Amino acid sequence: MGILEFSTSNIGSIFIRIMASLMESRFRYRFFRPQPVVDGAEIQSGQTILELGCGTGFFTPTIASRLGERGTLIAMDILPQSVEVVSKKVQVANLNNVRVVQGDALNTKLDDQRVDAVLLFGVIPAPMLPLDRLLPEVQRILTMDGILAVWPASWMRRSITKTGLFTFSSKRNGVLNFKRS
Repeated sequence: MGILEFSTSNIGSIFIRIMASLMESRFRYRFFRPQPVVDGAEIQSGQTILELGCGTGFFTPTIASRLGERGTLIAMDILPQSVEVVSKKVQVANLNNVRVVQGDALNTKLDDQRVDAVLLFGVIPAPMLPLDRLLPEVQRILTMDGILAVWPASWMRRSITKTGLFTFSSKRNGVLNFKRS
């Protein structure tokens, strides 16, 4: 059973609702604030950013504000429930620089060299995102000087660099930044 099929099952639906409430809890916002993590990524105003696996949009408003009016944030998640939650959050916050889309990280359907940075915040490791398929897709859509930012998986550094697709650039606030090779 794939993630989409699981998400529409009775058990899957309950599991997703529980996870969403945990991801949006006051505890998480108080002790795991999004701002330091976003500060750790090499995001610049005016860039086009892909937030893969945006979930409930915990980081989305902070990223959008960092990008400014000239920047664009594509918030992507495979689950329709997540897309619905983030779409409402974006609408309530009047974030005009955010486009929320349902999509697959392994096949984003974005054009080659389309984005300046891809953010994987709290996404890997995930069994449905094998690095041998995810990283080539990320490299394909990144601009030549594009950045891959990963949080919190500092142990992923070797796994990412050994592919030869990315070189380690920096670590800041627990975020690993990689440049496209």
